Amino acid sequence: MSGASVAGSAWLEDAELQRLLQVLGAGGEEARIAGGAVRNALLGEAVADVDIATTTHPDETMRRAEQAGFKAVPTGAEHGTITVIAGGKGHEVTTLRADVETDGRRAKVAFGRDWKADAERRDFTINALYAEADGSVIDLVGGLADLESRTLRFIGDAEARIREDYLRILRFFRFFAYYGSGRPDAEGLKACARLKDGLERLSAERVWSELKKLLSAPDPSRALLWMRQAGVLTKALPESEKWGIDAIHGLVAAERDLGWRPDAMLRLAAMVPPDPDRMRGLAERLKLSNADAERLTEWAMAPAAVSATTERELARTLYRRGRQPIVDRLRLSLASARVRAAESDVALIEAGGYARQLKFAEKWAAPDFPLKGADLKGLGVPAGPGMGRLLKQLEEEWIEADFRPGRDALLERAAKVGSND
Repeated sequence: MSGASVAGSAWLEDAELQRLLQVLGAGGEEARIAGGAVRNALLGEAVADVDIATTTHPDETMRRAEQAGFKAVPTGAEHGTITVIAGGKGHEVTTLRADVETDGRRAKVAFGRDWKADAERRDFTINALYAEADGSVIDLVGGLADLESRTLRFIGDAEARIREDYLRILRFFRFFAYYGSGRPDAEGLKACARLKDGLERLSAERVWSELKKLLSAPDPSRALLWMRQAGVLTKALPESEKWGIDAIHGLVAAERDLGWRPDAMLRLAAMVPPDPDRMRGLAERLKLSNADAERLTEWAMAPAAVSATTERELARTLYRRGRQPIVDRLRLSLASARVRAAESDVALIEAGGYARQLKFAEKWAAPDFPLKGADLKGLGVPAGPGMGRLLKQLEEEWIEADFRPGRDALLERAAKVGSND
């Protein structure tokens, strides 16, 4: 990749981005595209965010941006970062920095003008590439060679980089999942294993954010394997210790073959036991969102999939448990059966059963129970716990009758049950 360039990239040719680079680089200052945009462009992958590094002090960045008509927000001014809106897109513009003091979670920085010092404070060589406005790539730490060989390597001493921020342990495996090839860098892997206890110093939100990004990779199986080998996976996700990651490879294969989108939460479920109490504990420890916590817990509470289940039985279960936990159970069971089917006719038959059920479940729409409390009130049933119990009894009978009885039939049944009480 010698003489590398990202010239011709659609995002780089954006007129407002070019104007912002010109504004920041005027009068003897410099501004370059930094990090992930350069890396992804060289790999031919999509570029989501375009960040900028500059020699201008944060106050000067604000002044120049606003004077040029851009909106500027001091989102992280104490660390040198100003978010500038150019052409409707937000760009993090960060002053060149050097770390003055670190505690494994956050750093005190000094602003400067040394591009090499700025590159050396970053985590991995492939994340420390810069590009000029004309697309010319600047490599000060050997990132181009590592990008070409798909080697994920810490900049300088791996232990020193990790001690600056222990989150880099998880980032090592996350970036390996997306960009690495073969075996992880030996020194980086050893450093992650030695310093894994440092993960305990991180906030739950930061840990889960990295784990979820890793689990969202096209194929996280190799990274997870090396995390387990290094003892990092057990440290970050102790629920996986006696359950493991063996199901991940089959799940990724099913996603690829059957057109399922990569699903971080389903992949997490494949790695942990379906124990509701432990899943509640996991959700609380990692501070999962309410939606993620509910999905994981409901999956754990749902009955295990059985390949011979009929559509009538499945419809009842779907109504009682909801679609998502049942679909999650079926997808994991189908992925597992597909792996075993290579050597087992029984598993092949099971896979067919799960596939049939999954197709039914994904298209199934929950029917509406025809009765409400007001209907029973019209029959003279007083409001209160008794009405609730009667409604529940009638709903269960309706479910067992395959949701067929209509409102009139249910009212007739309600009158009969009520008269017998």
